[in-house]
Amino acid sequence: MKLFIFKAVLILLVFGFLGLAGFAYLGDLSPSQETVTKPVVLDVE
Repeated sequence: MKLFIFKAVLILLVFGFLGLAGFAYLGDLSPSQETVTKPVVLDVE
């Protein structure tokens, strides 16, 4: 029983590492950039 739990944890760790590595290489989390121009009204007296 202990060997089964050890194997299951080991397999989950391997799949977790592979998923993390795949996301690091393939995941695109860079924000989209665009120029924003907004008129500013100054109320100076």
